[in-house]
Amino acid sequence: MPVPPVAPRHPVTTTLHGHTRTDEYEWLRAKEDPAVLAHLEAENAYTQERTAHLADLRGAIYDEIKARTLETDLSVPTRVRGFWYYGRSFEGRQYGASCRVPVTDPDDWTPPQPAADAHPDEPALPGEEVLLDLDELAQGHDFFSMGGSSVSPDDRLLAYAVDVVGDERYTVRVLDLGTRELHDDVLTDVLGGVTWGASADHFYYTTVDDAWRPDKVWRHRLGTAQADDELVFHEPDGRYFVGVGRTRSRRYVMIAASSKTTSEFHVIDAADPTATPVCFAERTDGVEYSLEHAVVGGEDRFLVLHNATGPEFELGHAPASPTAPADWQPLLPHDLAVRLEDVDAFADHLVVQQRSNGSSQVRILDLGDDPAHPVTADRFVEFPGELATVGAGSNPAFEQPTIRVGMTSLSRPSAVYDHDLRTGELVLRKQAPVLGGYDADEYEEHRLWATSVDGVQVPISLVVRKGVRGAAGTDPIPVHLYGYGAYEASIDPYFSVSRLSVLDRGAAFAIAHIRGGGEMGRHWYDDGKLAHKQHTFDDFIASARHLVETGWTTAEQIVGEGASAGGLLIGAVANQAPEAFGGLVAGVPFVDTLTTMLDATLPLTIPEYDEWGNPSDDPVAYERIAGYAPYENVADLPYPAILAETSLNDTRVLYVEAAKWVARLRERAPQADVLLRTEMAAGHGGVSGRYRAWEERAFTLAWILDRLGLADRPLLGSP
Repeated sequence: MPVPPVAPRHPVTTTLHGHTRTDEYEWLRAKEDPAVLAHLEAENAYTQERTAHLADLRGAIYDEIKARTLETDLSVPTRVRGFWYYGRSFEGRQYGASCRVPVTDPDDWTPPQPAADAHPDEPALPGEEVLLDLDELAQGHDFFSMGGSSVSPDDRLLAYAVDVVGDERYTVRVLDLGTRELHDDVLTDVLGGVTWGASADHFYYTTVDDAWRPDKVWRHRLGTAQADDELVFHEPDGRYFVGVGRTRSRRYVMIAASSKTTSEFHVIDAADPTATPVCFAERTDGVEYSLEHAVVGGEDRFLVLHNATGPEFELGHAPASPTAPADWQPLLPHDLAVRLEDVDAFADHLVVQQRSNGSSQVRILDLGDDPAHPVTADRFVEFPGELATVGAGSNPAFEQPTIRVGMTSLSRPSAVYDHDLRTGELVLRKQAPVLGGYDADEYEEHRLWATSVDGVQVPISLVVRKGVRGAAGTDPIPVHLYGYGAYEASIDPYFSVSRLSVLDRGAAFAIAHIRGGGEMGRHWYDDGKLAHKQHTFDDFIASARHLVETGWTTAEQIVGEGASAGGLLIGAVANQAPEAFGGLVAGVPFVDTLTTMLDATLPLTIPEYDEWGNPSDDPVAYERIAGYAPYENVADLPYPAILAETSLNDTRVLYVEAAKWVARLRERAPQADVLLRTEMAAGHGGVSGRYRAWEERAFTLAWILDRLGLADRPLLGSP
């Protein structure tokens, strides 16, 4: 049996709020230290040796993903002004290309369709223009990520941002689409992409502070140096993130300053390249709002989606000028049963994204000219199935007569529809192809409800291949259980090609929609953060036990998985209920929670106080976080097998958290079977390039199948 690496112990003792803690592995934070890199490489070598018996299974899963994927493909074109824009992928290439073709009939909103026999090296559509070939841009780099790309208002220039390290520090270049020459403009350390003004001579972008918090918005004039850019907005409060965008009407540039609980918008006339931002409504603690421009009742108005009247948000409207919350008029009043999540404004209608009873919904409001009764019709875009996930797609044109809508489920590949507002017709434009004879009807979906320790009912979405539970449909089977539970992020049912490699070997896949997420509304989030964070862990444990108690599986046959804040979930339940799982996977895990939240110089710590608490200033928050933080609570427990996966260049959850956690698990629970895998050229989202991403996922799934007892199980239906 291979011997695991042993990290040297270099104890550092600190005292705060009367509590003394000793950290033996903080030295692993020194990323440039050769000893640290050597330790991570040793862990990788140990993991590879321990999983060498799964090499054939990893290869098989990779081949299955590849065989089910249409490698040369085309997205459904989206119309922006005089062009249809789309993406292409190509067999054998890690990355795709962004393309466009001219609109031939301004009155026809039917997206063009490629020829059935289009060759990868030839245009997919007549008049195709390749804007960016990402494979070409990625050459010579171990990592490549496109942060965003945006075409100028005159359709001549393309500003795009790339990251070739994985630390989300992007470089922006500007390409002349006519000459194919790059402008001299080069902007570094930008967060994501850019937002054009009303003309092609200037755009806006954001940068970050030393703690990797987006805090500044700049205005760049083409042909000038970045050092000469104008600082348009600066947010000094460390709790607030800053973002910039443009309304769908193209009339205004919007700057948002938002904490976890409070927001404030500043407005710029897009046509004025010298304009100073104007605050729409000053921030009030606990009041969140977003802003969009629309024509309501025949008048220019701002739509305000806000929680000033209740936690589940209300859709109001106000004059297109600074307006206090008391003067926001309701269009959709607050309803405790409906969480309003977003609104898109168009020339004569609004598209509202909302959720009710755990299900996502797309709602359309038709607008008229009567200011007293501006909404003339209110309807939903309907899809069958309790577990269908729906949402508005890319709809960039303010006056378009159709609405792009997406739908997916645990068994149904993602589909793109156009809803014609004139006729009410819902037209399927494309369903993601799954090769190899995939039939969604061979799988069944279930909505289960677990009872948490405080009596709250927790929804679980589950998919399984029909017939795997025996003739009576009651035999226990292995279950891969996923959870997240933070930031009001909803992990709605979704389709995954790679997941079929688990389902088709006889396991079920389930999502526990635990508190801390947003699946059941804002209250679901509020009841799983700060003083209520323990509910997140209780819900996941209750979900696992419910699957056992109802005969779906046994504890030994459950592998739990979560990533980032979901990795914190996995680490916490490992300490609190190790007997409830047969294995656990923690991706880029936020497991050294207390250390991170005590260091305000680390990326993202201060903005996270509203999510976790401030243990530096608040003794109660210190004790609460210390009570569940995975690293603090490692003990000599009967842990299930654990796989921790992280990335060296991650700026959101630093690699050191997983490295320290594994080192302490090895020390305090020497009998535990723990593996650490560190990607040495990747960021928070893992490796770049689709084939490398498939290889990475095949590694994880092979380990999961091994823990589920299915490593040697042939695919169902195979000879």
